[in-house]
Formats: sequence, structure tokens, C-alpha cells
Amino acid sequence: MNTSQDTAATATFAGEDSLPRVPLPTLEESCERFLAWCAPLLTADERAATEAEVAAFLRPDGPGRALHAALAEYDATEGVHSWLDTFWPYRYLGRRDRIALNANFFFLFQDTGRPQVERAAGLIAGAVHYKRQLDREAIPPLAPRGVPQSMEQNKYLFGTTRIPGAEQDTVRAPYTEASPGPSRARHIVVFHRGNMFALDVFGPDGEPHGLEDLEAGLNAVLKAGAEPAARDTSVGHLTTMARAEWAATRQDLLACDPRNADALEDVETALFCLCLEDFAPADTQEACDQLLHGDRGNRWFDKAVSLIVFADGRAGINVEHCELDGTTILSFVDALLATPAEEHSRRSGARAQGQPALRPVVFGLDEPLRAQVRSAADAFAAYGENTATTTLSFEDFGSTAAKALRVSPDAFVQLAYQLAHQRAKGRLGATYESIATRQYRRGRTEAMRVVTPEIQQFVAAMEDPAADADTRRAAFRTAAAAHVARAKECQVGQAPEQHLWELELIQRRRGTELGVTEQPSLYRSSGWLTMRDDYLSTSSAPSAHIQYFGFGSTSSRCIGVAYVLLPDRFNVYLSTPLAVADQMLNFAGRLREAVAELRELLASEQPEG
Repeated sequence: MNTSQDTAATATFAGEDSLPRVPLPTLEESCERFLAWCAPLLTADERAATEAEVAAFLRPDGPGRALHAALAEYDATEGVHSWLDTFWPYRYLGRRDRIALNANFFFLFQDTGRPQVERAAGLIAGAVHYKRQLDREAIPPLAPRGVPQSMEQNKYLFGTTRIPGAEQDTVRAPYTEASPGPSRARHIVVFHRGNMFALDVFGPDGEPHGLEDLEAGLNAVLKAGAEPAARDTSVGHLTTMARAEWAATRQDLLACDPRNADALEDVETALFCLCLEDFAPADTQEACDQLLHGDRGNRWFDKAVSLIVFADGRAGINVEHCELDGTTILSFVDALLATPAEEHSRRSGARAQGQPALRPVVFGLDEPLRAQVRSAADAFAAYGENTATTTLSFEDFGSTAAKALRVSPDAFVQLAYQLAHQRAKGRLGATYESIATRQYRRGRTEAMRVVTPEIQQFVAAMEDPAADADTRRAAFRTAAAAHVARAKECQVGQAPEQHLWELELIQRRRGTELGVTEQPSLYRSSGWLTMRDDYLSTSSAPSAHIQYFGFGSTSSRCIGVAYVLLPDRFNVYLSTPLAVADQMLNFAGRLREAVAELRELLASEQPEG
């Protein structure tokens, strides 16, 4: 047996270039799927008008041909990994509103009962162990059901920070031309009461500090940061601003005081952030809310990974989304929480070296910058207060119960969402579901649109007093099968939205040179606008190590639906703008009813034969 070859085959990033490329659909395929996907949400007149726009887009001399040809040429260019290589940075780094609450997501970990400092030290030890494994490429590539997955996103777990830009943000990260290979930083940044400290987690010789060292370092942080920072000096508030404003303010920071370049360097190169809170949330929902948009100057929302530990030892994570999707964070969190801290510390080679080096991260601020910090803090506090959230926990239902009813668990909950939405808002609306596509080179996610004709018919049957149980069950089974079929299509890249969206972006970037000087009218059609106007935005994070997963809503009437569906439980975190909070709470109540009603409907089915 050739051990070196065997090791190379299981090296974390070794298989990346051998993964299949994300398939580029034909223009006809995407247009046909687009019409099918948007049709259930449109009136007859809107459908006809959208069909006409698609026909014009598809004409031999139509704009779609030139744009798709440019994309196909780009996809075939040497060094390009995927036709989505330009799409992803635009999608995430191009957004100009605030990322705090709007884009970052969180996980609430399972409780351990350990006190704050002990819990935080254990999380550091686990993260350091994971980093050391990554640095050696000792984490084997994931291969669920034998299908190898892209591990590329793991390069952005440590030492990565989003940098605000006037027109588009950038990412400062290891494994790049500017910083080849793994991060060589030895420190993390710890927040407490709005104060910031750089804490070394590796000793001078590069070996990790032991757990007792880390606890001593964290106790030193609590002591040094015991006095809350003046509210207008906590620069983390600035990361809650809209991106172009934050970019301009960052330049003002750099111009204001020579110390600020060093302070930003400390934050931006830190392996990750650790936020030690000085309070215990009143309940689970408050814990979730604080993980999503808690602040008090105690966050740096641009950091890829921020571990957050409350005063009572409860903990979670806030993630900057531009380079990291939920599946990658789930793997990291599972590794972090599945093994005792003492074992992580031992396996990483950590040893006692005394209290780690600790230094305050201090910014020099003039009065205009202090005013900007105050303004950012006030604006984000108001934004958080204008967000309504709630949690639902189904302790007697999970994927095992769904499978016993002979239905895909995800299909069951999505049909329950649609029925609840119809009853809460009196209509079906565009629903987004994120589908992982990491089996492809640099694969991330695909956008699935949930509402199908079969779902329409299922909801109609459930709402029809004249429909009997057999009719409703048949409609449910047909809709569930259609849902599973569409999800499978999305998993293999057979979906229209990101393809057509990238064609629109190519027109914006290169329209003049391609002879497509105006935005194609397809992108102003009822079909395009309605299909992408989310009423529900849904995503799943199945892990036994987390209690809840959550993110903000995507529009003024959207409900964000983040769910943890496990064999024995089903937990949901909902968020929406405060103005439509009543509708969200109605949806939550209707969802509880729908799950019970559908379980009863399917359970009463007569066995075949």
C-alpha cells in the first residue's frame, strides 16, 4: 500500500480540480424552465406577456444569444473554474445595503452547561485543532453517498475578512496571491463590553496554547475589559453600516490616526472573532436574536467567523456569507462540538505555555468619527428593533416521523409552509429554497423556486371543503413528488434563475461591447419580477449539534424561514420586518396547525393491498 499516494488522495483540497464543472444550461433550457417556474404565480395576461418577452430574448438576433455566447466563452477560458466565478462575488460582495442582519447567518449551539470562560476556551481549542488539520490538509473531502464535494470554502474559515468597497467589496483571505497558503496569524480578536483585544492562541513557537492558558487569557480579557467602552469608541458598530458608507468611513479611519492601520490589521488578519457577552439571554428566542443582530459594539460583522458566548455559557456563531455557505459551517460546527474540548486540545498538540500574549486593539478617533460610530450604533439598533422574530419547536415531529409517512422530510415541511402561508396571507407567493451544489468544482448553491402547479393544486384541495381525504392525500403525494423532482434538478444545475441573472449582469458589465446596450426587457417582465419577489425565503441546516439556525428576511414582506429538521425534532426560526409581524405570527400558528393536519391526513391513509 502506497501511504503517500493514499494520503494525497484524501488531502482536503486535492480533489478540487478533478470535480466536474458546474454545467452551463442552454439558453433554451433556462428560458423553458423559467416560464414553467414563474407560471403558477402569474395571471393569464402576465404569463402571455412574459412568454412574449422570452420569445424576443431567444430570437436569433435577440439579446439572449449574444449574452449567452459571451458566458459560454468565459466558461471555456483557461483558469475559469465555473461560469459562476464572476456571479458569486457580484451576488455577495456587490450588495450595497448592510450585511449585518441582512446577509450574515447564525447557529445557536446545543448547551453544555459549562461556564462562559470554560466554554469559550473549549471553542477556541476546537477551532485551533480544526485549523491545524486544515493546514495539513488532514480533513478528508466530504463524500456523502460516495459523491466527493468541493472543500474550497474551508480556505475562508480562518483569517478571512470582508473589506468594504465603494462599488463592490473585496475579501482579505489566506490561500490567495496576496497571502499564499494557510493563515500564519497566531491571534484571534476577543470582544467584551465593546472593548477589543488581540489574544494569541498559538505560542511564539507556533504551538497551540493549552486550555488552562486560554482560560487565563480570557479571564485577563474580562478583567481588562471590565469597564464598558465608551459607546462612540466601539468601532465594530461601523461594520453594521451600508457598504459604501462603511468603505468611506474606513478610509477616514486610516487617515485619522496612524494606530488605526495597525488596529485594522489586527482585526482583519485575526483567525476569527470571539465575542464574550456580559449578559445571559432571557430565553432561546433572545439568544437567537442576539446571535443574528446583537451588537453593543461587540461584533465585527465583516469577519468570516465570530464565535459568541453569553455570560451563562450558551454559545453560537455568526457567519459572514460571501465565501461561506451553511453546509461548510455545519461541518466545522459538527467537528467543533462532537469532540470534547480536552480531546481537541490534546490532538492539536496544545501545551501549557503560560498566559497567552494579550494586547488591546485601540483606534484613534476624532469627533467626526465618534459621531459616525454613534450614528451607526443608533441606526442598527433601530433596524434590529424593526425586525420581528419568533421560534417554533416541534418536539414530537422530525424526519423520522415524515419518513414513516412515506414522504421526503423536506417535501413535507415545504408543503406545510405553503399551506400555512396560504392560510396566513390568503395567497401563495414566491418561495426560495437554497440547494447545495458542492459536488461541482467551486460549487456553492442553486436557487430553487418552490411553488409548482402541483403545490397550487395541493393547497386548493386542502382549502376545498368538498374535497375528501383521499383527494387531499393524492394531491399531497403528487405535490411532494414534484417538489423532490425539482430539488433533484437543482442539485444537478438544471435551474434557470442564476443562469439568467448572470446574463443580466453580463449586459451591465459588457453590454456595449456585445451590442446589447439596454437591459433586455425580459428582466422587467412580470414573470422575472414575481418569481424573485420572495414571500418566503427558506433554508435548512440539519445538525444534532445546533438548536436553531437563522437569518434575516429578504424583502419588506418576506418571512425568513430557517429550519433544523432532525430525526426527532423540527425547530424553526422566523424573521420579518416589524410592519408585517402579525402576518409572521399568524404564519407560525398556521404552520403548527398544518404540520398536525398533514400528519393526521397521511397517517389515516389505508395501506395498499
